[in-house]
Amino acid sequence: MSVSVAQTALLDKEPQFRHTIPTRDGRTARNRARYTFTVLAFLLPSAIPLLLFVLGPMVAAAWVSLHKWNLLAPMQWVGLGNYAKLLTDPITGDVFLHTIYYIAGYLPLVYFGGLALALALNAALKGRSFLRGIYFLPVVTSWIVVALVWRWLLSPTTGIVNTVLAAVGIHGPGWWTDPHWAMPAIIVASSWKDLGFVMVILLAGLQAIPTELYDASKVDGAGWWRRLFSVTLPLLSPSTFFVIVISLINGFQVFDQVYAMTGGGPNGASEVVVQQIYDLTFRYGRAGEASALSWMLFAVVLAVTVIQIRGQRRWVTYG
Repeated sequence: MSVSVAQTALLDKEPQFRHTIPTRDGRTARNRARYTFTVLAFLLPSAIPLLLFVLGPMVAAAWVSLHKWNLLAPMQWVGLGNYAKLLTDPITGDVFLHTIYYIAGYLPLVYFGGLALALALNAALKGRSFLRGIYFLPVVTSWIVVALVWRWLLSPTTGIVNTVLAAVGIHGPGWWTDPHWAMPAIIVASSWKDLGFVMVILLAGLQAIPTELYDASKVDGAGWWRRLFSVTLPLLSPSTFFVIVISLINGFQVFDQVYAMTGGGPNGASEVVVQQIYDLTFRYGRAGEASALSWMLFAVVLAVTVIQIRGQRRWVTYG
């Protein structure tokens, strides 16, 4: 609401009243200050853990990355030496390549699988609420439990998967014991666990699409595939964008399933960046290099996220 003509005239004649007349949004300067402190007070319970457990450790890791430290002896200043050493170490390139390999296999599987489930469970099916719960159950299951189950399922000798393949005349691969199949085994287990999360997000997006658009497209003679590509996917793009960003960030941070299923083996074939950070810290006592590698990973994730956020304007449709 704009300031009235009488108030404007009073402000022009009496400058001393300018601090007592309500501002454009109806609050005096004192009320705005009180409102600001109230907001900060409500944010404080979340801001304190954020500072203590997120920003604080990040700053500490940045400081440690500039030192040589084995977690026991006093730290020795090396400046950017840890970063230079990591950039010239071929293992650093290998673990980043393995991580990208994991993301390249994981992201399409988890997205298209979750989309297929969301489309199927968005239809009028009997017992669809029960099916939604069943598909979401792996999401809330511990990663260690899921990884151990899949390690057993993909056992080269006694696993169910190879047993079924042998029954139809197919010699199953070595899975997590084979350098060529270790990462695909991890990708399959990870996609299976996260399908439910992607399904729920995309299902919420599907239910937000107005049914009138589908009715109008049917009147125009559009078939199922035309409605999918012309109505569903464009209006589902905000949910798709969210899922892709979250899945990429999770993909770069993959660790639990690698540690439980392969331990980074065999022969380092499935070792990823976070696995290398863990090994540098607790196996080799090189905490400075581990902290430097963690900051390198953060820089990569930040760059990828910024690129996605800027690129969303070209393909994400809001409203």
